Amino acid sequence: MKEKSEILKAFNKRCKNTLMETLEIEYTDVGEDFLVAKMPVNPRVYQPYGILHGGATVALAESVGSAASAFFVDGSQFIVKGIEISANHLKSVTGGFVTATAKIIHKGRTTHLWEIKVVNEKNELISLCKLSNIILEKK
Repeated sequence: MKEKSEILKAFNKRCKNTLMETLEIEYTDVGEDFLVAKMPVNPRVYQPYGILHGGATVALAESVGSAASAFFVDGSQFIVKGIEISANHLKSVTGGFVTATAKIIHKGRTTHLWEIKVVNEKNELISLCKLSNIILEKK
């Protein structure tokens, strides 16, 4: 595996001019079977009741799970696309940061399945997500 700091730098560089930049998502840790990212919780990601919007949480989860799949494939030959995501939102958040950790459940040749746990700063589970990605050959 490449140096962790190099991998994280590359992930964060790819966020420029994307939804990840808009939501201020930052990749913070990576390993052989996981990727971690964090996102600030502030009015930019609130729903009308002043709490973290479920859609922003799902965007964080899909961002970390899709990037994790991209880590496992040869980007010169393959592209990763999310094909299904589900989320169970368990707790509200009004501020601070949330952290998403994607862990691989299945790493096949054409599909990857990820479990993504989103926690608050007290490490309390906020959302539990599951993401399926398809791995396609570039044309």
